[in-house]
Amino acid sequence: MTGHHSRNTAPMINSPRCGAKTRKGTPCQAPAVAGKLRCRMHGGAAGSGAPKGNSNALKHGLYTADAKEMRRFVRELSQKTKEIIDDI
Repeated sequence: MTGHHSRNTAPMINSPRCGAKTRKGTPCQAPAVAGKLRCRMHGGAAGSGAPKGNSNALKHGLYTADAKEMRRFVRELSQKTKEIIDDI
């Protein structure tokens, strides 16, 4: 008879799950790789990801902290200028 033997599935069931979102938008149900937060399919495998000091990761700098701060400054300056013009 098959299917009537007991298996020790407790470690698998109790293992931490991957924190990535699937294409459907639901959390990944795969177990995370030991010592990592992601499963083997979402970047937990050894050697996955960009190498240290990867210069290809920065393409245009649009979302750097400096660029965001500059846009925030220009937006505030523009709003203050409009207020001054309205007061005149």
